[in-house]
Amino acid sequence: MKKVLTIAGSDSTGGAGLQADLKTFEEYGVFGFSSITSVVTMDPEQGWSHEVTDLGVELLRKQLVSVFAGEGIDALKTGMMASEDNIELASQFIKEYDIEKAVIDPVIACKGTAQILQPKSVEGLKKFLIPNAYVTTPNLIEAGILSGLGDITSVEGMKEAAKIISDLGAKNVVVKGGHRLGIDKALDVFYDGQDFFELENELYKTDFNHGAGCTFAAAITAGVAKDLSPLEAAKLAKDFVAAGIKNGVRINKYVGHVWHGAYNKAEDRL
Repeated sequence: MKKVLTIAGSDSTGGAGLQADLKTFEEYGVFGFSSITSVVTMDPEQGWSHEVTDLGVELLRKQLVSVFAGEGIDALKTGMMASEDNIELASQFIKEYDIEKAVIDPVIACKGTAQILQPKSVEGLKKFLIPNAYVTTPNLIEAGILSGLGDITSVEGMKEAAKIISDLGAKNVVVKGGHRLGIDKALDVFYDGQDFFELENELYKTDFNHGAGCTFAAAITAGVAKDLSPLEAAKLAKDFVAAGIKNGVRINKYVGHVWHGAYNKAEDRL
């Protein structure tokens, strides 16, 4: 069985972060490991405001030592890293253990909040993790920040950002469009350093999409671990996430989550 690691934050509501990653890994039939960078909590008495608590780089180091004590990791994914120290540490393990298939989800802000990582952390992503990326999966906001282009509102802007991010060292770049693109379809741009591919799906107008970005990157990670090409993995991941959004689950009055079992119809198995 392929072994896959997520280095990410913890979402206690189970929709995003490492919880989304591990659920996705299971649905793909790979064995998931996790190393927690931070804990994200939400306050229902303050309009579901988010708070990110960094667990510290030494605790992350101990977790990574535990994970890599085994027989080898076939692919890994990074998500919310919480600090530049965590970012640099993750890059050290990627290099030391020669992880070719590293999927970098450059989480720069929590959904539902304007809390941006410190500028040094953004620079850390560009310096340490993006150059190690087999695939990186920024959304429009993240692509705009990483590329320096600012607000991206068109497919041509997505392509320009993908080129710039590729020049940082990423082998493959997927810029996620989603509803922010303002068109009637869910469109992502895939760039392999030479050619562009537009990945399209139906756009589901729902608020039950918490965790969609994490799930997409995790699905790509599991796909490349099972020897799909990055483009094949991205196409399958897009279908996997679309099913999860279409069958999203209401959690409370503030949020609904993607349903990770939707693609394989897990709810019908027993």
